[in-house]
Amino acid sequence: MRQGGHSITQLADLRFSAPAEYARALRTAHEASVAGTSNPHLSPSLAKSWQRSLALGINPDQHRPVHRHDVSEARSLSAGHRLAAVMPALSQLLADETATGRHLLIVTDHEGEVLWRVGSKQALKLADSLEFVEGADWSESGVGTNAISEALVTGAPAQLFSAEHLVRTHHDWACTASPIRDPLTGDVVGVLDVSGPFESVTPDSLRLVRCGVRLAEELLKSTATAGADGWPGSTPAGRPGSGIQSLLTLRLLGDAPSAALDGGQGRPLTLRRAEILALLASRTQGWSADELAYEIHGDAGTPAAIRTEMHRIRSALGNVVDANPYRFAPTVKVVTDAATVARHLREGRVAEALAAYRARLLNRSSNLAVGFMRDELNDAVGASVRSSGDARLMLQWCTSDMGSADTAAAASLAALLGPKDPRGQLVSARMERLDRELRA
Repeated sequence: MRQGGHSITQLADLRFSAPAEYARALRTAHEASVAGTSNPHLSPSLAKSWQRSLALGINPDQHRPVHRHDVSEARSLSAGHRLAAVMPALSQLLADETATGRHLLIVTDHEGEVLWRVGSKQALKLADSLEFVEGADWSESGVGTNAISEALVTGAPAQLFSAEHLVRTHHDWACTASPIRDPLTGDVVGVLDVSGPFESVTPDSLRLVRCGVRLAEELLKSTATAGADGWPGSTPAGRPGSGIQSLLTLRLLGDAPSAALDGGQGRPLTLRRAEILALLASRTQGWSADELAYEIHGDAGTPAAIRTEMHRIRSALGNVVDANPYRFAPTVKVVTDAATVARHLREGRVAEALAAYRARLLNRSSNLAVGFMRDELNDAVGASVRSSGDARLMLQWCTSDMGSADTAAAASLAALLGPKDPRGQLVSARMERLDRELRA
């Protein structure tokens, strides 16, 4: 069978280079197969799945997924599911919640019921149109042939593109899925899936899903066995040939900095090491040993002192930092609580930023560079709160330690609430006290 001068097999090579052309060819083959004509270009596994789905009464034109639970019930179930512990790490690794994000991160239970989905508002809206929501059954019997159902049936990773799905409303999508197994028993505990418009799939999609599954299974193992060094189930980052992208979570807000690998228990950091990691996180191009020595120790700093600290950081966290220049290894995804606040601000989510901003950056640090970063973040949060015009957010900000000296916010809040509102009087009284202290 040929389409536009190419066989379907040849067109498979165009999945990434010419996805629209490949999708058109698949749709032509799909029509022939649904009409009863044999389609030798379908893999034997997909052909059998189509036959089973049709025998179950799946209608390629009209089928809607079975809903095992409504959305709120499914979310309640997900909170108690054992995979709930791995979702933060999977979200950091695979989800894209930015305004331009196109794909969804989906995690189901062992039967294919959707328990979590994470993505941008645009991607979630597209999924809503397919009823690809929490509580929906994405098994073969629930919605016909798809990547999740194939992963459940075959027990292996699966990637379906456009009209390889049986249901026609799924033909604008590409889905990559793989089972997550209990690392001790080998039983399937769920399925990890990344889905989006077929133009969004890349050659790396399958590799990233496999990395996500490996990460999830390592974290599941950590809940059953704890390492002797107190890092349950931690995996050394950047291990040559491992192919694992590790997640390093840094808590830098407040006066008790810590680091956690792959969702494990946080390990306390000394102030000096926290300062170094904060500087590394602030600049993607990295730092020379001389630059870091000056930033950390001033004129008295030496590269040897930095190399000693780096050795101690690697001893505690693994090979998370490359040298020449010093920067985080490309196999490590770094997430800091300060960066989370900044991301919320960039995307206009002021309430979320304020909720995440629990304390100033490295409160106890007197380092000049860290102080600049601390003031920059604090000023950005304050400016965003003031420009929001939201009295509730302004009150929350003005009564926090970080915003207690923001006289501009206090004045804006007082104007919004009026002179008789006791909330405004509370903030005004605080401002008057600060004014007296400054004049003293």
